[in-house]
Amino acid sequence: MNKKVILITGTNSGFGWLTARSCAASGHRVYATMRDVSSRNADKAQELVRQAGITVLDVDVTRSASVTDAVATVLGHEGRIDVLINNAGLYATGITETFTDDDLDNVMDVDVKGPWRLIRAVLPHMRQQKEGLIINISSVAGRFSVPFQTVYNSAKFAVEGLTEGLHYEVRPLGVDVVMVQPGAFPTEIFGKIVSGSDNTVIAGYGELAHVPGQMGAGVAQMFATLKPDPQLVADAILSLIDTPAGQRPLRTVVDPVAGSFTASANNSVKKEYDQFMTAFGMQAMLS
Repeated sequence: MNKKVILITGTNSGFGWLTARSCAASGHRVYATMRDVSSRNADKAQELVRQAGITVLDVDVTRSASVTDAVATVLGHEGRIDVLINNAGLYATGITETFTDDDLDNVMDVDVKGPWRLIRAVLPHMRQQKEGLIINISSVAGRFSVPFQTVYNSAKFAVEGLTEGLHYEVRPLGVDVVMVQPGAFPTEIFGKIVSGSDNTVIAGYGELAHVPGQMGAGVAQMFATLKPDPQLVADAILSLIDTPAGQRPLRTVVDPVAGSFTASANNSVKKEYDQFMTAFGMQAMLS
């Protein structure tokens, strides 16, 4: 196995936590980032660094200086970055109208601009290396918009657009940009839900105001019954890392509950997209 230098965001829990540990266990050199490593996430940071191959960095993806400092640190120690995994994110649910401008900005700053800041920081080095892999964690909710998580869906739609365009744009330069589309998994993200702050509109929704809570109860029941394992996402990421450059698919669905729904849409759109690229003279970017 070719050991790679991997930078991962949002490793204090969930997919990021599992991916950091799995990558290190596979022999890779992992730089795991999270916020507040000396306070709120001190225990998580200390547990990660006890595993061989992991260094924890305190990084806030909403601050450009924090991002560029982290990238500079990794390059200073390793001389290269082979893989960037943009995993940090906020999960937002509730009646969409309750989200103010500031609420929307908060979600987009983390879920969309955060990955963009990391991408811009590592791309120059990957282009210089003439190789590299960027994996953005999207969602099945980046392909279909689910009611009452519209703000979250919008952010993931943006991640899809960012990833798809860059996938073709920088592949001729030796850099693979791909995404993973997880379904719903029982991770800590459901304990950190972001909601809109303008509650004055809720009364106008009548009985519909109860639907977000009912959806949450349904998801909890699904978790209890089907027990989807979030390690599947970490395993899919590892598989992408191990796949030869230029052969990695743009989208990888990881959804044991309803994954065929998203995979079918991906396959159908891919056929039409290839025809579109060919019609506009860009067929060379498809291979």
